[in-house]
Amino acid sequence: MKILINPDTKTWNKELARPVHKMKEIEKIVKPIMKKVKRQGDKALKKFALEYDHVEIDSLLVEDAERNAAGAKLRTELKDAIQTARYNIEKFHKLQEMPAISSEIMQGVTCMRRSVAIQKVGLYIPGGTAPLFSTVLMLGIPAKLAGCQEIVLCTPPDPQGAVHPAILYTASLIGITKIVKAGGAQAIAAMCYGTASVPQVDKIFGPGNQYVTAAKQLATRQGVAIDMPAGPSEVLVYADDTAIPDFVAADLLSQAEHGVDSQVVLVCPSEKFVKKVLAAVEEQLKELPRQKIAKKALENSVAIVMEKMTDALDLINAYAPEHLILAVKEEERAVQGIVNAGSVFIGNYTPEAAGDYASGTNHTLPTNGYARSYSGVSLDSFVKKITYQKITAEGIRSLGPAIEVMAQHENLEAHKRAVTVRLDYLVNRK
Repeated sequence: MKILINPDTKTWNKELARPVHKMKEIEKIVKPIMKKVKRQGDKALKKFALEYDHVEIDSLLVEDAERNAAGAKLRTELKDAIQTARYNIEKFHKLQEMPAISSEIMQGVTCMRRSVAIQKVGLYIPGGTAPLFSTVLMLGIPAKLAGCQEIVLCTPPDPQGAVHPAILYTASLIGITKIVKAGGAQAIAAMCYGTASVPQVDKIFGPGNQYVTAAKQLATRQGVAIDMPAGPSEVLVYADDTAIPDFVAADLLSQAEHGVDSQVVLVCPSEKFVKKVLAAVEEQLKELPRQKIAKKALENSVAIVMEKMTDALDLINAYAPEHLILAVKEEERAVQGIVNAGSVFIGNYTPEAAGDYASGTNHTLPTNGYARSYSGVSLDSFVKKITYQKITAEGIRSLGPAIEVMAQHENLEAHKRAVTVRLDYLVNRK
């Protein structure tokens, strides 16, 4: 990690630039995959499984027997941990339920709003070097709570043609039964267009590599919604002398091990503390099984000395991190100063890994600066807000003239007449 001392505002974009993928080049690879799935359906999915996952698949759907047997393949301690995470995630997301609202805005004019579940949703769960069974909880639980009628889960098979048992166990635990052995852009295409085995969905959720990300963005052009634009994982840690260097180093490495294109950023008020943290990073790095991946990610990363908190907060908000850890003495001041972040972790004993797994918040978050305008996944992500209105005869008498005047001044005569005919009817009925 390079160290910058009070960098000028004008250099922030350059110095904090995320590792960039050439999206046009990636789309050139992804578009033919999606077209082939659209034309050939299951046949294409099986071909791609052989080509990319190096496995020949007879049936794309996970059978009940395979799903039911998954729990026996897991240690009790893992199943207990998954149960704990499930409880916390379910409890926090249930709190996000919004009751229907209704109010008489003016006499005779009542407006209402209620949440309605998105009917068909697709969940993409990475299953390669890191099978993300935790993401099954993060996406499946709010989908179930929202009341989505159809939930399809796509995840790549292993070289034996099986799905990781932790993914199957977690899916069964929360009641997801339609599981498809398909990964990559081809899985996104299947959920976008539909095949004999994979239902077409209204919205696609879940993290993935650059090909999955490109496929999701292409799916939006076909009228399928996605959870958010996403890219490589990232964390920014803002720490001062009250923080513990070993803790900070561990948090930086926990993100760096995600992938070679991940980015970690350290912001501190003193260069002395930065060097303590970087020394701890070097020591801890030696012990990591994914050392090569983390080391490569650190090449994309930077440590920044910002002496003033106001400047540090400005930089953090400009960067808009996916994950933000605050380990500073004036933590409340820092919290209040943050307006752009996917999820915030406060204090020395709140590792980012808590949110990744079991604290209760969701780990599917906006990356690449999208935290300026997007929220992370929540219960709201799985519902639509529909508004309703009911106007009585008394209400149209009161409100109608204002509508007529506004429509007339927008030169929309038919809009005006839609009110006028009602008012005339009420007058003539007397």
